[in-house]
Amino acid sequence: MKGLFKLAIVTGLGAIALKGWRAWMGDGKVADDRGAVGSSGIVRDAGPQEGIAEADWDKVDEQSDQSFPASDPPGNY
Repeated sequence: MKGLFKLAIVTGLGAIALKGWRAWMGDGKVADDRGAVGSSGIVRDAGPQEGIAEADWDKVDEQSDQSFPASDPPGNY
């Protein structure tokens, strides 16, 4: 009986450790970035993104960003 009690304690501690390790490491699933049904994915905010200095964002970049869903490039090339 003592052996069964020890086994139950070790199993319980192992389960708690495994649950904590999975929470710490993440679940390993890839994030679903497909967006809503019928959409082409997650839509980012307009304007310069992280890693791009605002000073490097010029008029052509702005016009290109504003015309993103359309296939036509800006007219001032």
